[in-house]
Amino acid sequence: MYRKEVTIVNPSGLHARPAAEFCKAASMFRSGVYILHNGRKINAKSIVNILAGGILKGSRVTIEAEGPDEFIAVETLVALVENGLGEANPGRP
Repeated sequence: MYRKEVTIVNPSGLHARPAAEFCKAASMFRSGVYILHNGRKINAKSIVNILAGGILKGSRVTIEAEGPDEFIAVETLVALVENGLGEANPGRP
């Protein structure tokens, strides 16, 4: 198992579009991928579970993966979050 902590920078948190981007990226990996937030372990390959997690801007989350490609899965997803999940200038005026 490999895990890393990251801060959500998107102005609306992991709402529909960023959650879909995250889920799509997580689904590319063979490992089980999870978001740990507020004591919950959220399946990162399920957009419904991500949306239900209520992950807002500024939230500190841990991305965790377990399986054959766990290291690259976590590192890729952390980089995606740090870069705003494809949103232009996330969190900046």
